[in-house]
Amino acid sequence: MSHIAFTYHLVFGTHGRRPTIVQEYERELYNFMFKFLVKRDVYVWRIGGMPDHVHLLCDIPPKLAVAEVMKLLKIESSKFLSRNIHFPNWDGWAEGYGGFTVEASLRDVRKQYIINQREHHSSRSFEDEYHSLLQENKIEW
Repeated sequence: MSHIAFTYHLVFGTHGRRPTIVQEYERELYNFMFKFLVKRDVYVWRIGGMPDHVHLLCDIPPKLAVAEVMKLLKIESSKFLSRNIHFPNWDGWAEGYGGFTVEASLRDVRKQYIINQREHHSSRSFEDEYHSLLQENKIEW
């Protein structure tokens, strides 16, 4: 029997980093994403974000490629947002995403980080946040 825990912190932005995720209705998007992922045996620890980006903390089973999960999630959530009257300015996701592994003992810390997005972004841009994540994970910009 295999015992595997692959927790990922995935971050992806809106096209042009425009604030097209309406805060008042963001839970509709997160609910759609949650259901989409659970159907594919992805365990979701937390989803959150801001009007111009989303953070996802999840365990993706080894039978699925992270890139394929992200590709399908972005395609299907974009369709959902395009058809939803609560997101009238939706024009797609930006190309690419950030993917970072999270040690099991640090999941709760990362969950809190996602929960506190509004607080982080009261004084910090998405670009600054993303650069910090890259530096923290020793990835060059």
